[in-house]
Amino acid sequence: MSENGRQLLIVEDDASFAKALSRSFERRGYSVIHAANHDAMVALLDMHQPTHAVIDMKLDGKASGLTCVQTLHQRYPDTLIVVLTGFASINTAVEAVKLGACQYLAKPSNTDDIEAAFNHVAGAAEPEITARPTSIKNLEWERIHEMLVQTDFNISETARRLGMHRRTLARKLEKQRIK
Repeated sequence: MSENGRQLLIVEDDASFAKALSRSFERRGYSVIHAANHDAMVALLDMHQPTHAVIDMKLDGKASGLTCVQTLHQRYPDTLIVVLTGFASINTAVEAVKLGACQYLAKPSNTDDIEAAFNHVAGAAEPEITARPTSIKNLEWERIHEMLVQTDFNISETARRLGMHRRTLARKLEKQRIK
């Protein structure tokens, strides 16, 4: 546990994103633990009682992020839980909050956004709006990734649906390094 008593649980199957998020929160004084899926999270909860949690909505394996939220909230109801997703929807946002999350954020979200979500008062009529517009590069990358998921990561079909040459898409993916 950190000197200020803040322990963060990150449930994320993307190891590089989890590592970057961990380093960023450690610099802010959090003690960080990481689980890649629901089963790993349950094992960590036997040894730790996190004060904060960041949970990805889509995880590899059987259980989703919503299952993780439910399990964590049942075990430690005072834990502040923020759900991150690359595929935001109203249904999953409502369900995440019903299951115990204090906030639901669409990716890309940075450490400032997540920490602000931890400090958000539920039901506040005046939520803080940040003036950080999404860049064209991020919008393009989100659209490419969304289409990749829809085509089950078939590069040729993704390029066809996006109306671009396959080699152009391959170059863009090489720059971003998807898993």
